[in-house]
Amino acid sequence: MFTTIRTIHLYILILAFSALFSAGCSIVKKESKTPTLLKTENATLAQLKGEVGRFARVDSLRAKMDLKFEDNSFAHFGSKEEYRSADGEIVVQRPANILLKVQVPVIKSDVAQMTSDGSSFRVAILQDGGSGKYKKFVRGSNRADYSRLQTTFADANGDEKVVESVTAFANMRPQHFTDAMLVRPVDDSKVYAHSTIFQIEESIDQPKKSPLRVVNRGYYLLDEFERSVSGEMKIARRFWFDRVGRIRLARQQLFNAAGEIESDILYGKEGNLAASGDYNNLPLQIIITRPLDKYSMRLTYQDPESVAIGRTYPQAAFLLENSWSLEEIDLDKRLAEATAGAGPIGTPPLTRVQ
Repeated sequence: MFTTIRTIHLYILILAFSALFSAGCSIVKKESKTPTLLKTENATLAQLKGEVGRFARVDSLRAKMDLKFEDNSFAHFGSKEEYRSADGEIVVQRPANILLKVQVPVIKSDVAQMTSDGSSFRVAILQDGGSGKYKKFVRGSNRADYSRLQTTFADANGDEKVVESVTAFANMRPQHFTDAMLVRPVDDSKVYAHSTIFQIEESIDQPKKSPLRVVNRGYYLLDEFERSVSGEMKIARRFWFDRVGRIRLARQQLFNAAGEIESDILYGKEGNLAASGDYNNLPLQIIITRPLDKYSMRLTYQDPESVAIGRTYPQAAFLLENSWSLEEIDLDKRLAEATAGAGPIGTPPLTRVQ
């Protein structure tokens, strides 16, 4: 009797599902669009490390670049400020040396110069629109936290082009760009792990109705871990490798001691740098986002074939001197005064000095 009842219940269940999938198939099966899943290539951990090593072959570089700055101070309100492009000249050399000169377009005169030797930085603001109020020479330490001295660069009266460029570029620190342009090689003392991820992306270069407008793109992630003083394993870097067509280093993220992203670096369309033919398939555009510093910078090579790679520059080239006799601001000294509770800090720094 029990077996008969179970058989009847099973028969009723089969009939119900049969009716659902035949008469009601339009409810269960509905055709709709979904991001196109792109075919991916495979790679080993060794191959991913090798791609990082290919980028790391560039040990020094000098180039003319277009610089495009975005102020993300109000990103939490859903808005940002974009500045017109400026001309820039960059010289970088391992391990962490950089010289950056910024010029106003058309006028072709230096607005700012900045250097870092890996441990300290110096920034000279050479033009401020004519008032002279913000022409300063700022020096500080790369690893110092100057958030206590944070302030905002006020608008100056004068040439609008100059004021806009000064406001933008005074927020930068030269050391923010060294790891983006000179990718550090993998280190045998660190621990590496790789994994995969898929990400839905929209390409504005494709027509709106194209099946490739919105795609599901596959990436390899290569995480670099280092052991802290307390013995904990902390992430230091994360590399993203585009797996579509071939394996390409597309992104690098740098983390601070708290595990927060300090730099989020996107590597754009690839091409050939220098005229020697030895540095092919390298990014022609680099976008650096500094979430904690609330800005991003897009760097585009003006003439990729004229880029100089592999030259050796004297260390003095990365130690900016105050040859303009500008008023000097020592951020380390001011930070010590503020920490000691010495009262008013005095003339405020030029800008946000993180």
